[in-house]
Amino acid sequence: MSKLKEVNQKIEDAVVGGYKKIEEGVVSGYQKIEDGVVSGYRKIEDKFIDAFLAEEGESTEEARARLTGKEDAE
Repeated sequence: MSKLKEVNQKIEDAVVGGYKKIEEGVVSGYQKIEDGVVSGYRKIEDKFIDAFLAEEGESTEEARARLTGKEDAE
């Protein structure tokens, strides 16, 4: 009976290890996609702020802070 438990434990470890590798691959792939989407959105947002919302001589970060009201918190 002990030998059967050992074999079952080895199988369990192999299966769990396989699922962990799949999980890590899926999560890391999702994270890369999410980072790319957020980065792309941020670039578009920056261009919009520069073109339409920033005042003369104001940087994108300064305009963003002014628009969100976070300039007072600094």
